[in-house]
Amino acid sequence: MELRGRIMPASNATFLGDLDGTKVVYKPVAGERPLWDFPDGTLADREVAAYAVSQATGWDVIPRTWLGEGPHGTGMLQEWQEPDPGQDAVTLVRGASVPDGFLAVFDGLDEHDREVTLVHEDGAALRRMAVLDVITNNADRKGGHVLEMTSGHRYGVDHGLTFHHEPKLRTVLWGWHGYPLDDEHVAGVERVVAAVGGELGDVLADHLTDLEIDTLVRRCRRLLDRGVMPVPRGEHPAIPWPPF
Repeated sequence: MELRGRIMPASNATFLGDLDGTKVVYKPVAGERPLWDFPDGTLADREVAAYAVSQATGWDVIPRTWLGEGPHGTGMLQEWQEPDPGQDAVTLVRGASVPDGFLAVFDGLDEHDREVTLVHEDGAALRRMAVLDVITNNADRKGGHVLEMTSGHRYGVDHGLTFHHEPKLRTVLWGWHGYPLDDEHVAGVERVVAAVGGELGDVLADHLTDLEIDTLVRRCRRLLDRGVMPVPRGEHPAIPWPPF
């Protein structure tokens, strides 16, 4: 791998590299910052595990991700995706005026004390990402972690804070809270549950603890039993900070 530069800003050391002519994002384990609620040195594994679950759903939410070697040691490698700068799947709008095709998440004030509303698009690709975040227990779905592709597809990136055995869901994609699951969502989650008993379970065992895998299955079954998207609850923040 040849490094092309460092991606700034980022909480952990993140680089853009070239691997046999393919652009990749490289996050070395050695560059991970310690977190009080996630064990040290596990973020790269969690990113790979999230990709494996994404593949099991059949939704292609996360770009191809794997563990590999780079100039700074073992780390997460992910195929670079170039987003369309003309699209905003998650954004702020002035006041409470929600554009057509978008859902409101929360109201607030900007740096000039002007009323704004955080909104996200009401689209199938983003909704699949929201379901994936629920079952992987994503604690860091910021607006900047959604990549808007020219084709209309939406990729999710930065999944190092996933699979905690305690409830940690923090996301800007709350617009569907309380909405019933579509048949597509039910089928995708069911595929994950079934796959954990086979090849997916073997892959996850290399990256997660037994408790984290068991909790993944319980989250999937709970979501299927309830049949609706969860709502924010409890004392912990429901939105990552900053939200972008």
